[in-house]
Amino acid sequence: MKKSSSNRFSTRRHGPLEIGWRANAVINVFMVLIALSCLLPILLIYISSFTAEAAIRKHGFSFFPTQWSLRAYQMLFEESLPQILVSYRNTFVLTVVGTVLALFVMTMYAYAVSRNTFKARKALTFFAYFTMLFSGGLVPSYIVNTTIFGLRDSFWVLLLPSLVGAYNIIVLRTFFSSSDNSPIIEAAKIDGAGEFRIYAQIILPISKPALATIGLFTAIMYFSKWFEVMLYIDSKSKWTIQYMLQRVMQDIQYLRSNPELLMSEEGAEMLMNLPNESAKMALTVLTMTPVLAFYPYFQKFFVKGLTLGSVKG
Repeated sequence: MKKSSSNRFSTRRHGPLEIGWRANAVINVFMVLIALSCLLPILLIYISSFTAEAAIRKHGFSFFPTQWSLRAYQMLFEESLPQILVSYRNTFVLTVVGTVLALFVMTMYAYAVSRNTFKARKALTFFAYFTMLFSGGLVPSYIVNTTIFGLRDSFWVLLLPSLVGAYNIIVLRTFFSSSDNSPIIEAAKIDGAGEFRIYAQIILPISKPALATIGLFTAIMYFSKWFEVMLYIDSKSKWTIQYMLQRVMQDIQYLRSNPELLMSEEGAEMLMNLPNESAKMALTVLTMTPVLAFYPYFQKFFVKGLTLGSVKG
């Protein structure tokens, strides 16, 4: 028996969570606009760093500059290339070592306070939360770090005070508590595993999404350090890239605000060609490019964390 023609042209019924193609198109266009609003400023920074200073002064910042130039990068590398390399080395060492040590300390702290059998969990949780509400302040911290601990002009002053973050500890504790690992932990204890072995071989491997998220936040924090360098560090050999590039920008602004320092004709010509706005963009490119290069690697852990966190067995 032949089916009626009405069955061939019947439309599929949508579920309660499904949307039509028109709504899907509107959502896609909206998300593309959001992505462009995030991407275009970054693209403008890169283009402006290769734009001639005269073109910026005359026409302002543009995606299509009238004159291209490498003067900003040329000035930075000719004047400060050895110091830039040293500062990059210091920054990467600080970022890698600081992130690894911070994750080690914070995950142990968070695992301890996430265990219901740990008697001091409430006291240590309050101790971490209290530091989010009140801090010692800049002057007491400076006195403690320099006078009591003697960390003036030491690389440790950039590393140690940032090893523990109360917010990160609370996030990790919540992740450990929400994960249903009790059967696995009990089975490991029956097999004779201690707390540290459970922490190292069970908790950490199944917590990669949380570790990647907190690790990225911690790495960006260490990579962006400049204020602590200004306060504590005197030796140029210990400068980070953020502080070093800021000092270069300050030198450029100082020369432009004091033209009497360059009274000769050659000095006046150099002052006119001295990049200011393009140098700012070049400095921004040098500081944010490493972060942009590593972020896609961590992005897959974010997506994995969302998919794992959306399903509970």
